[in-house]
Amino acid sequence: MAATTVHLDVVSAEEQIFSGLVETIQVSGSEGELGIYPGHTPLLTPIKPGMVRLVKEGGEEQLIYVAGGVLEVQPSCVIVLADTAVRGEDLDEQAVLSAKRLAEEHMSDSEFDHTEALMEFEEAVAQLKLIQKMRK
Repeated sequence: MAATTVHLDVVSAEEQIFSGLVETIQVSGSEGELGIYPGHTPLLTPIKPGMVRLVKEGGEEQLIYVAGGVLEVQPSCVIVLADTAVRGEDLDEQAVLSAKRLAEEHMSDSEFDHTEALMEFEEAVAQLKLIQKMRK
């Protein structure tokens, strides 16, 4: 009989955000959206800033924001090594909106690094999408 769960670890440079059995994982890979289920083919891919959606054993959903990193899928476990990771419920909407406005200002400033400003903007937009999803 096929396994119905797989062990997931979500780790940032600062702390371990999640460790436990999950039924499914959704994450934004460098080539698009990925759905990971128990028994998934081994995989190693960069991930983009965005949401990691996991369904824990028993059906409870949890959302985590990651600001890039790497996803590794092995037969017995899945690991998300994130540059930064924050539980969805810990995101501060006002701080995210301020960061988005600041990134927009930086993008219009000819003396600021536009690549860095665009990255800040994309991270803020990804965080806002997660906050909006949590409201639904």
